[in-house]
Amino acid sequence: YGKLGIYVAQGRFQMYAERAEPAGIGDLMARYEQLKQKLRAEGLFEASRKRPLPSAPRTIGVVTSASGAAIHDICRVIGRRQPSRILLASARVQGSEAPRELIAALQRLEAVEEVDVIIIGRGGGSLEDLWAFNDEGLARAVAACRVPIVSAVGHEVDVSLCDLVADVRAATPSAAGELVVRDQAELRRRVVGLAHTLSLRMERRVLDARHRQEQLAARLERCGHASL
Repeated sequence: YGKLGIYVAQGRFQMYAERAEPAGIGDLMARYEQLKQKLRAEGLFEASRKRPLPSAPRTIGVVTSASGAAIHDICRVIGRRQPSRILLASARVQGSEAPRELIAALQRLEAVEEVDVIIIGRGGGSLEDLWAFNDEGLARAVAACRVPIVSAVGHEVDVSLCDLVADVRAATPSAAGELVVRDQAELRRRVVGLAHTLSLRMERRVLDARHRQEQLAARLERCGHASL
């Protein structure tokens, strides 16, 4: 914002700037930082309010687009690690209507009693593509959700307000799938290891008990000889 003037000595038009504001991505980042500070001041990013993820969820809710790559990545990873029930609440993940649809989808999943954890997110894109996940209403809905939420928006370098208020942030949708279920093969190895440890400890206890029994028997025998 400013006014035009003429530099008479050289006969040039000049722009005299009076006020400047960020435009495009600069404007978006300014709004992002402003809302980020507001939510931080309210304590929505505090680690103390973050909840742990369930170790064995009955049903995993997913809020994302039904046609996007994110849901396929999540299903593939969970199916490989530990096949589980997945309930999708589809919503747009881009555009002016996306925040409203994402909030509605989240609330639908939250109302299902069997849902123990929810993944919300989408694949990568530009700042404008991911902007729906910086919506204040969505951030507050994520913070208020009754079940733990994993936010997986974009790639590792993308950090949305949704990521910051969620209980856990995943770098990608695939990483979110790894976080919500344990690796079945790893669990099997752990069970085998625990069984081996238990077997060794039981064997040690039996040997210790037998040794104590032999010692007591020897003491009784010595006492019997002494009385004679």
